[in-house]
Order: sequence, then C-alpha cells, then structure tokens
Amino acid sequence: MTSKAVIIVAGGKGLRMGGDIPKQFLPIGGKPILMHTIERFLSFDEEMQVVLVLPESQQDYWHALCGQYHFTCPYTLANGGETRFHSVKNGLAKVSSEATLIGVHDGVRPFVSIDTIRACYEEAARSAAVIPVTDVVETVRHIVNPKESETVPRSDYKLVQTPQVFSASLLRQAYSQPYIDFFTDDASVVERMGHPVTLVPGNRENIKITTPFDLTIAEAIL
Repeated sequence: MTSKAVIIVAGGKGLRMGGDIPKQFLPIGGKPILMHTIERFLSFDEEMQVVLVLPESQQDYWHALCGQYHFTCPYTLANGGETRFHSVKNGLAKVSSEATLIGVHDGVRPFVSIDTIRACYEEAARSAAVIPVTDVVETVRHIVNPKESETVPRSDYKLVQTPQVFSASLLRQAYSQPYIDFFTDDASVVERMGHPVTLVPGNRENIKITTPFDLTIAEAIL
C-alpha cells in the first residue's frame, strides 16, 4: 500500500443549489462531481488510499449512483459527523496505519490539478503541514465598523484551497484536541498546536462548487 492517503469530505446538503440533491452528487460532464474528485487523486497515485466521508443518510443514494455510473474506484467509507472537524476525525479513524502522509480534500473540488496534489504531498514530506493557496486578484476591504471600511493590501492575503496535506502523526495528534468553533479547516486545527503551515501554489480552476453559477463554470472548465 502506498504511504499516501486522502480523506475526501463530502457532507454538503446542497441548500445553496436550490435543490434536493446534495451538491456532491450533481452531474458535470456526464457523472457526479464526487466521482471526478476521487478519480483525480487516483490519477495522481493509483495506490493512494481514498477515505470518503459521507453522512449516513446519503450513503444508500451514493451506492445507487455508483451502480448507475459503473463507478468502481476503490475507497473506504466513513460516516460524516456533526461538523467538518468531526467528519475528518471519523475519516482519520479509517486511514491505514501505514500511511505517512494524509491529505484532506473537499469533495466538491473536482478540478484540483495533479501538479497541485503533487506539490502538496512532496512539501508535506519535508515540512509536515501544507496548504495550497492562490493570489487575491480583486480589491479587498476591511469592515472597521458598520459605517466605516478601508482598503487593505491584497498582497497580504491568500485564498486557501484543498488538499491540505500533513504528516500522519501530526494530523492524528491535532485531531485529538477538543473541538472549538475556530476550527474552519485542517490547517487551523494543526496551527492550534503551534505547528507552522507551509503554503504552496494552488491552481485557479480548483474551485469549490457550491452554487448554480459554480456548476456553469464547472461545465466550462470541462
């Protein structure tokens, strides 16, 4: 087994899409978004362990989709939790003890490039904690109070993507901490222990599909 693993978190309810089908199951390019995402990581490393985290209420539907689309990529299934933190923690419990590097990726980011994935895992082997980022291209304003705002230097900020990749021991230690609301992604969990996080370039196509507009963009990217 490869020393690499990825936890793909797919707990969305699809409310911003305005429909009943969770966004990770919506089709682009002839098959559900989530299948594209899983395939991307296995294209990088066909021996990588994929742990898919899904709410229990969605698992029967997912299995039906796998049959409908003849999806046979290997993965291990874990149950979603109350928050993203708890979902990742559930996924971690399913990761092989042989894995030395573990990534965490959003299930609705099917366009992460192979180069971005490779950069994250290679740097994590050196620095133990890595996130991909892109530049802010629009002007950014800081809201000082309800009546006052100010422009801030956009070069001081980055947009964060996934996969966020860590040494297995570091990530397991980080997720042994009690949950707090501050934990919005995996990097914030690791940083809580005082461990620095290294930035590597992401790819702009690596969008998170959450709205109908994003679906239109996704079809254009394909």
